[in-house]
Amino acid sequence: MAELVRLDVEDSIGTIRLLRPKLNALNAYMTEGIRGAAEEASSRADIAAVVVYGGENVFAAGADIKEMQPMDYTDAFVRGARLQKAFDAVAAIPKPTVAAVTGYALGGGCELALACDFRVAADDAQFGQPEILLGLIPGAGGTQRLPRLIGPARAKDLIFSGRLVDAAEALAIGLVDEVVPAPEVYAAARRRVKQYVGGAGVALRAAKEAIDRGLETDLATGQEIERGLFSGLFATKDHALGIASFIENGPGKAKFEGR
Repeated sequence: MAELVRLDVEDSIGTIRLLRPKLNALNAYMTEGIRGAAEEASSRADIAAVVVYGGENVFAAGADIKEMQPMDYTDAFVRGARLQKAFDAVAAIPKPTVAAVTGYALGGGCELALACDFRVAADDAQFGQPEILLGLIPGAGGTQRLPRLIGPARAKDLIFSGRLVDAAEALAIGLVDEVVPAPEVYAAARRRVKQYVGGAGVALRAAKEAIDRGLETDLATGQEIERGLFSGLFATKDHALGIASFIENGPGKAKFEGR
């Protein structure tokens, strides 16, 4: 089996590349490849941020429908769990992540983009959760992450109808954070996360954890999560470096060590 997912690293930015011709349809091999690449990116000290990229033509056009056709309930239950685990691994990367979306991000492709912190889209990109048109619903986080991002009413509109949205509408409803000409998508995605390279990596990890865990609970519990993570940062070398640099040189000039 040819390599379908690859993790590259350049200038402390990891790129998880989807490499299945022609549309990056998400089959079982790709699912495992995404999970493995995400877990590797999480553990590598030389990676400060991550781009998920499907290439110049398409991000991912959804699940492999031919692979799905013979599935019964048990098969779908197991396959869905594996796909959720893969995308959860992307969401759990303790570093800033961005999806660089060209062409289509549909079904599982849209759900993969939703698992990232940010989304940069080509001006001709299209997004959607068209599972309803197959008599199904999103099964890899779409019914959960999409309403958390754009609100329940807008998410229901997209999921109930299965319609596609273009880049302009995706930007207007908050589904994407930036729209650029198609040839500039990957460079723009790298620019978005490059600002975090050399930053306070432990604090960035804590900030991401506080936000993501806090969204799953009530305000009081979220503040307890925040307080614990905030206090823990006082045990880090970066905290000492940041405060000393601020006192001596003013804000924004600290050189962090990521520990």
